[in-house]
Amino acid sequence: MDEDEPLEWWAARRDARRRQPGTRKAVLLDGSGATHLNPTAPRLVLEWDGYTWQPVTVADDYAAAQRVVHRIEGDGVMKSPPWSPNTRNIFKDGGGRHRKP
Repeated sequence: MDEDEPLEWWAARRDARRRQPGTRKAVLLDGSGATHLNPTAPRLVLEWDGYTWQPVTVADDYAAAQRVVHRIEGDGVMKSPPWSPNTRNIFKDGGGRHRKP
């Protein structure tokens, strides 16, 4: 905290950095932190309630855990593009500063 900074500004910055209730994460059931070494291992999905991490479910593997963490329902395939169909395709013309002529 800077001496010239009002306490209200500091408190607002601190609160903005705090984890929000409902945030989820997945951890390996065996407790090791090397999640990238075993993507097929089962994972425990936890949710932050504002005070502690509460267990939500157990997922079969990394992919299933990420679907629960990010609240993806169904097959996860987007039915329509996230951009407007009238948007110009920026990759079609091959232009750009770093493209070869």
